[in-house]
Amino acid sequence: MKYHDILNHAFEACYKSALPKNCLPSYIPQTPPNGKTYVIGAGKAAAEMAAIFEAHYAHPFEGMVVTRYGHAVETKTIKVMEASHPVPDKAGEDAAKAMLAYVEQAREDDHVICLISGGGSALLTCPVDGVPFDDIQDLNKQLLGCGASITEINTVRKHLNQAFGGKLLKAASPAKVITLSISDVSGDDTSTIASGPTVGDPTTLSECLEIIQKYNLNTSDAILTYLADKVHETPKPNDAMFENSEYHLIATPQKSLEAAAAYIKEQGFTPMILSSMLEGDTDQVADMHVALVKQVMQYEQPLKRPCAIISGGETTVTLRGTGRGGPNTQFMLKAAIELKGQDNVYGIACDTDGIDGAQDNAGAIIDPETLKRAHQKNIDAKACLANNDSELFFQTIGNLVTPGPTYTNVNDFRMILITK
Repeated sequence: MKYHDILNHAFEACYKSALPKNCLPSYIPQTPPNGKTYVIGAGKAAAEMAAIFEAHYAHPFEGMVVTRYGHAVETKTIKVMEASHPVPDKAGEDAAKAMLAYVEQAREDDHVICLISGGGSALLTCPVDGVPFDDIQDLNKQLLGCGASITEINTVRKHLNQAFGGKLLKAASPAKVITLSISDVSGDDTSTIASGPTVGDPTTLSECLEIIQKYNLNTSDAILTYLADKVHETPKPNDAMFENSEYHLIATPQKSLEAAAAYIKEQGFTPMILSSMLEGDTDQVADMHVALVKQVMQYEQPLKRPCAIISGGETTVTLRGTGRGGPNTQFMLKAAIELKGQDNVYGIACDTDGIDGAQDNAGAIIDPETLKRAHQKNIDAKACLANNDSELFFQTIGNLVTPGPTYTNVNDFRMILITK
């Protein structure tokens, strides 16, 4: 269990570096506007960010934020709403409508502080005029299950929702908008984080149609009609309305991986951050990690043991079965199968928000005994993988990681330890 503890502590070092209490205070503006201060926000960390803002802002303010069910914390002034993630629900639509109407009150001498974190895309879902909510909800389900990247998913979301692709900032104009953001996307693309509600959108309507065609999505006539009309294009980055705004990345996946690397180095392992930007099918990403492990085991390249391979990003699961599990537990299950009980190899994959996809765990741990324990418990690893039933697999052998909500989100965290 020594290596299990090391892996868990590395995961904690990763996400704790991005907790709002550790990364937000130094970015909170201390000079008030001549007018009012509005505070809005969306994401899995939004409520915690609101509470930290309240503790560190010394001037009058008011506001509202929306977070995922189970992620609310106590606040004194800022109203906290909850909604569904990753599939949006009516509560999120109501929250988006309320927030848009709220910031439309802002005037030129006001400040709008926008607290953004991962998950905001689902939580602020409010369809554009002419598109029924059920159509958007169904399209979201298809996008999440087809293997599309988060960039592709959010390209579609930005064009079909009232708050995304700079439209939330448009509603707040002419007030100054200051966005404080915890990044959960590869490369920290501000137009992708929570579908970019306060920044210009470089993507296009035609790209949305290409994505729908690429993944053969069953899309309603209302959506296709909307996307076919060029008048519905989103505001672009060169639009003058974005000149009176600021955007600050207060935490990023790369910084969090570096925190984990620093911890693991203290434990005597040579760390290598493979990438903080991995996307794509989680099975394929697992295969790539296993190939690297085998290279180290056989040739001591590109690292000598003991070492740690670290990566981040946001992989997706291509749904082929009816089981339960997120991209991190599926990553670990695929890796375990390919490693075949390899001695001296231990791994963890977890979502830094504490919730792997839509499940009640963050991810899982594997070790050389994983497949042996599964055999003893009469559970078939390959059958679970084929049915997307990774949660059942790791729950059965007792290797799920269950920290509960962490109140932050800097993407997935993966680490493979190769011992002597």
